[in-house]
Amino acid sequence: MTFTVSQIAEIISASIEGDPKATIHTICKIEEGIEGGLSFLANPKYTDFIYKTKATAVIVANDFVPEKKISATLIRTENPYLALAKLLETYQQMKPKKTGIASQSCIAKTATLGKNVYIGEFVSVGENVVIEDNVQLYPHVCLGDNAKIGKNSILYSGVKLYADCEIGHDTIIHAGAVIGADGFGFAQQDGDYVKVPQIGNVIIGNFVEIGANTCIDRATLGSTKIHDFVKLDNLIQIAHNCEVGEGSAFAAQSGMSGSTKIGKKAIVAGQVGIIGHLKIGDNVIIGAQSGVTNHVPDNKIVLGTPAISAIEEKKLIIYRKKLPELFNQINLLEKHQKKSE
Repeated sequence: MTFTVSQIAEIISASIEGDPKATIHTICKIEEGIEGGLSFLANPKYTDFIYKTKATAVIVANDFVPEKKISATLIRTENPYLALAKLLETYQQMKPKKTGIASQSCIAKTATLGKNVYIGEFVSVGENVVIEDNVQLYPHVCLGDNAKIGKNSILYSGVKLYADCEIGHDTIIHAGAVIGADGFGFAQQDGDYVKVPQIGNVIIGNFVEIGANTCIDRATLGSTKIHDFVKLDNLIQIAHNCEVGEGSAFAAQSGMSGSTKIGKKAIVAGQVGIIGHLKIGDNVIIGAQSGVTNHVPDNKIVLGTPAISAIEEKKLIIYRKKLPELFNQINLLEKHQKKSE
């Protein structure tokens, strides 16, 4: 598809410096710009590329002030990265959506299907499943009995949604994710482990996105809950009876142990580990590779293992770097003391 710069500016409510009639047929990185390409500048580290990019147009911030001549047409907006997201979303919506039911799928007679659904090859749909309008199920998706999926949601290839679990509307789940496997519940008896049946479910809200190969365990009793607008990266583990508050986001390889609850708009960076039965407040930020072993109040930023105030942990990092120097100084003092005795 081809657009003019003026059409693009209208979509993102932006102003133009340059040729509004210039045509755009692709989106490219600013360092790999080509004629007919649209790029963007959101990170100051890439500013040098704007002076030599071959892209036809570049989305920049309203306050961007060029230091050299720029050949590309500039499209000015408040937030270039957000503007790009809006453009890409518009482009996605213009693409034809898959519909229809593959002959090689297996759908229980008691399942309820909405309008304009897509069910790909080798999809398995269990008894009493409810699939609302415009849902897309890519090949090899498996839906257990009594599962529910809200309108406009997309489950990519290989997603497994166990029995009784629910997904809201406009939610995206990427390939290989497993929703509703048994929680890690075992009781010890005479040195052996006895399985505690996991009879709860998982409830996922609206406008949620879940990355590839992420696992969310069903509750022992009740529900594991992922609230609206939560964003989970790839390779994340959410254990049984956990709760993730509205608008929170997790980076890859993070994990929560059972029955921990995280508040609204929390940010959990990569490779964070959180023990069970904790309460993490609203607007909390947990730095990468932290190990959280205690409750965290609202609006706190924590870092390290065990996780403490980020300010205090940064001080400790500086002190640790100085340990070799301090060790040598102590050795010298000890030698000096022995000589003086």
